[in-house]
Amino acid sequence: MKQQQKTDQVVEEPTAVYGTASIAAGETVERIRAGLPMVEFVALQELLGLSAEALAQHLAISRSTLVRRRKGGRLDMQESDRLLRYARLYARAQVVLQDDDAARDWLKQPARALDFVTPLTFAETETGAREVEALLGRIEYGVFS
Repeated sequence: MKQQQKTDQVVEEPTAVYGTASIAAGETVERIRAGLPMVEFVALQELLGLSAEALAQHLAISRSTLVRRRKGGRLDMQESDRLLRYARLYARAQVVLQDDDAARDWLKQPARALDFVTPLTFAETETGAREVEALLGRIEYGVFS
């Protein structure tokens, strides 16, 4: 897992963003079951350029739950799973678009192929996320979408 220094705390960036092979799939599943630390939420928030409230909305976390998670320091299993879904999509967009800013912007812009819904909104379900990944695959290979 990569780490960034941020003031006096260490921010762990989501493993899925970097495709780090050092953590086995079983370990990732165990980390999700245990709940990812809130620093992973903050790291993804910064990578996507979203407010905490906007990312929480995509992850189906209410404002009051977000406050509790910040106090407790961990997401629950379902929230962790959804967070890694978004990290995976960001990583895929980075690879396809070959630029951090382009990936971030693409995820936030309505896409014709997604019925003019943003990829971030479309990916609020696993089925929607798979469609976003398929769209990125079509873009990567130059298939008209």
